[in-house]
This record gives sequence, structure tokens and C-alpha cells, in this order.
Amino acid sequence: MATKGTVSGVIANMVTLVVDGPVAQNEICYISTGGDRLMAEVIKVVGTHVYVQVFESTRGLKVGAEAEFTGHMLEVTLGPGMLSKNYDGLQNDLDKMDGVFLKRGQYTYPLDKGSRWHFMPLVKVGDKVEAAAWLGQVDENFQPLKIMVPFTQKGVCTVKSIVDEGEYSIEDIVAVLTDEEGNDIHVNMIQKWPVKRAMTNYKEKPRPFKLLETGVRVIDTVNPIVEGGTGFIPGPFGTGKTVLQHAISKQAEADIVIIAACGERANEVVEIFTEFPELVDPHTGRKLMERTIIIANTSNMPVAAREASVYTAMTIAEYYRSMGLKVLLMADSTSRWAQALREMSNRMEELPGPDAFPMDLSSIISNFYGRAGYVVLGNGETGSITFIGTVSPAGGNLKEPVTENTKKVARCFYALEQDRADKKRYPAVNPIDSYSKYIEYPEFEEYIKTHINGEWIGKVNEIKNRLQRGKEIAEQINILGDDGVPVEYHVTFWKSELIDFVILQQDAFDEIDAVTPMERQEDILNMIIDICHTEFEFDNFNEVMDYFKKMINICKQMNYSKFKSEEYEGFRKQLQELIEERKA
Repeated sequence: MATKGTVSGVIANMVTLVVDGPVAQNEICYISTGGDRLMAEVIKVVGTHVYVQVFESTRGLKVGAEAEFTGHMLEVTLGPGMLSKNYDGLQNDLDKMDGVFLKRGQYTYPLDKGSRWHFMPLVKVGDKVEAAAWLGQVDENFQPLKIMVPFTQKGVCTVKSIVDEGEYSIEDIVAVLTDEEGNDIHVNMIQKWPVKRAMTNYKEKPRPFKLLETGVRVIDTVNPIVEGGTGFIPGPFGTGKTVLQHAISKQAEADIVIIAACGERANEVVEIFTEFPELVDPHTGRKLMERTIIIANTSNMPVAAREASVYTAMTIAEYYRSMGLKVLLMADSTSRWAQALREMSNRMEELPGPDAFPMDLSSIISNFYGRAGYVVLGNGETGSITFIGTVSPAGGNLKEPVTENTKKVARCFYALEQDRADKKRYPAVNPIDSYSKYIEYPEFEEYIKTHINGEWIGKVNEIKNRLQRGKEIAEQINILGDDGVPVEYHVTFWKSELIDFVILQQDAFDEIDAVTPMERQEDILNMIIDICHTEFEFDNFNEVMDYFKKMINICKQMNYSKFKSEEYEGFRKQLQELIEERKA
């Protein structure tokens, strides 16, 4: 019999129930009020008193209202038909909902039961299979999706029967398996999985090492992220987090893109909904939305739903990773998720940590980031989830708890800076504060040696040192004046400016400059390093400034020209002539 409960207290979205039977942590229940059934999740159990967080507005909820427990945790429904869908944090299909505003107590089924899919079997009768083994394949928007043995299945099963190739709906039985005890298991295309539990249906999880090309030079050249890596982008409002996220999701080498808008302002979420369907995938020439799933949760939705949205997104990503696909997961912004955790913690009167965030914030963030990664599946295939979250620290303060705790777990840190944004130096990633730990991995070095060249990492470290030196000289010039420092200091400073203007800055709205393939990035880096190694002769600082401004102008024209085109080579020739003019 299902456990039942009665409401004994209401504080905003937190409701206290008195229950008549056993209840599990994170179990889902429905509270009935005024004809609506409100979905809620158990967050604390004290004897017969249970604290639940409601995913809806609790307006009008009275003491004495009835609640019924479902016996399972908050889970997502997985299967073909999720690509190009817009969901909320609880995986309700937003396109099936009526009206502009979400109605309380209205839930929709996330998949389409009426659609038929062309199923191709990948196993035969008598084959031995385990949980998450691939039974068959269906195609959705040109993506080969696998139909798998239920993730919850224990032990080794034998395939008793499998359907022939043909058209089937998600609820049709496509295979019958026999488990070790001789029981028959009927398998259709639908899987269910609790969002708070990580999927561990893989053989091993090695350290990621393959460069993930994003086409953004400040990431790929200076602080690369890898396939299956983790990174985060903190920055104050107006520094270009959203444009950078769009650029990465559009250009990165990923099979599936999942965008989790977690507690963002409604206008930013609308921007995602209107802009994403228009974006064209540079790899295939088709709409990017074909391989994208959006999970939207605006800041006026209840806090509990905000917390659920990031877990829903990660679980969907893990499902596609089990198929051997490369998934890119973008969460915007994890600060709002942490604020939701803080609100719930405060209502439960728990001991507050720094800035009133929960004491266990660092372990919650680290467990979540730990679910991303590069995995080897049971059949030897590989899959990955690359996770990039944005953080919106209040007042741009990068020393606040969410940024600090994320820094401990994310391997890449892309600090957006107000000063660079004000100077219109986009993407406004500070090259000195930002870092990528992957550069230090021997596996990554080996990969770069074989795929680019052995000198690449040395050159990257050299431009970072030159940027640091340029910053120090800029401060000296600021204090002592232009005449107060030697001419060679001005040359060093302008060489760092050349790196900034030509490598770090990029035009996200220009067809050519928006995406820079690795071959072109290598060419630009070699060109800039050669200029930095060249000795120049100048009489005064004015000559230095005028000369390098001309050089920057030619290099920027090259960035806007098609790679290795006549125009591109023409600018290169002009550059060579300019270098010869002042060469020592």
C-alpha cells in the first residue's frame, strides 16, 4: 500500500507532512489542494514528520491537505523523441502546454507515444547481455540512437527474442530477455532513471585527454578543454557569457548539445528559445536545434524546480553517453542552482556556511561535476559528457563561495572580466587569471604531439608569459609615463597587445572569424611567435606604437579573410614587408 500523509505546516515551498508509513529520502509525493495535485520531493525525514519541497506554488495550500507517496525518486523518462524538445526542470514538454504561463499541477508526458521509429536489431537470439547493452538502433534527426537493456537490470541476461527490422512505437516490446533466475523481461524503447543518482553503466572512466575543438581561439589555443572535461565561466552581467556559450555549443565537436537554463531571467531564456532554432550547425549545415535539447527554468519558478533542472539535464546527458555519443552540457547559471540550495537549507534551519550557503555546498558541486567525463563502455566503445557551467557571482566578486568551490573541481576556468568587456575586447576572457589544468596532463601532451605538433604547448606557455609581462609593463607605463620606461619595454608591451588583438579577440558575428579551425589556429600562433622572436629597432615610443598598430591592423584583416585564400596570402606578404622595415 502507498504511504499517505497529511500537511501539518507550510513555509513557502517547504511543506511538513505527518505520514502513516515508511518514506524514503528523495521520494516523490503528490499533495492535493483545490483540485490540483502538486508534485513534491522528500528532503528530510524525522520520525513520522517528513519535510518535502514542492515543485509548484503552494498558494492556498492548507493544513490537513492529503498527500500520497509514489514509492520512487524524481526520475526522467528517456527514449527516442527527445532531440529538439523544450522541457522544464521536471521534464514536462513545454510545447504541449497551453497558454503563456505554466498552470499549477499541469504535467505532460515528455515523449511522443504516437511516433513510429525505424528499429534495427543489433543482437540475436541467444546473445548474453547486461544492463545498458545495446539491443538495437533507431535514427532520430540523423543521430543513431541505441535502444538498451534497462539500466536497472541486475546480472547477465540472455536474449530470448528480438523483433525484426521495422517501424515500432516507443511502447512496443522490441525484445524479451531471460534473467539468471529464468524470469522474462519485456523491453521497449523507454527507460526511467532517478536524476539524483549517477549512471555508472560503463567499464572504466579514464582521465580525458582528447582536445575538444570549439573554434574559439582564447579557449582552444590558450586554455584548451578536452572531450569529457569540465569547465566553468564566471563573470559579471554584460561580459558576454551567453554569446560565448552560444559560440561553444554551435561550434564544438559534439553529437548532442544540452542547454540547461537554470533560474535565468525570463528574457534570457526566451533568447535561447528564439535564437537556437535559427543557428546553423557548421559541421552538417543543418539546424543546430536538430541535435539540441533545452531544459528551461526561469528565476520566477519555484526554487525546488530550479535545483531539479540541472540534475535532469545531467541524467539526459548520461543516457546519450551510454550510447557512445559525445555530449556537450551547458548550464546557465549554476549560481542560481546554489541559491536554490541556500534557500532550502535556510528554511530547514540548517547550520549556514559562508554567505549562508549550505555547509556541504562544495561536496554537492563536486559530486555534480564528477558525473561528467569520458567513459569506456562495456562493449569497448567510448562516450563523453563535457560540462561547462556559468557562474554569475554577485557584483562580479570571484571570491564568493560558488566560484571558489567550483574552482576546486572544474579543470578549466574562463574568467570573464568587466574591464575587458568595457574595452570591447571580446570574448572578455582574462588570459592571465584563466587556466586549463589539462595542459599539464601527460596524456594530453601526447595527444597534442601526435595531432598538432611537439612544440605547441611550449609556444602556448610562451604567449601566456608574454601577456603577463605586458600587463606588468602597462602598469609601469601607467605610473612612470611613456617617457619613463625604456623603448624596449614599449616593444615588449606592444608584442603582448599583438597577441591580445590577433589571438585572444574574436568576432562572434563574422562568418569567417567566428570559427577558427585548429590548422588555422596553429598558423596564427606560429606567425605571432615568429614576430615576438624578431628584434626591432626604434628611436622612440611613438614609432613603436604606430608600427605595431599597423601590424595589428594587417593581422586582423587576415583573421577576416578565408584561410590560405589569395586575399589571406596578400596580407601575409604585406606583413612580411612591414617586418623587414624595422628588423634589427
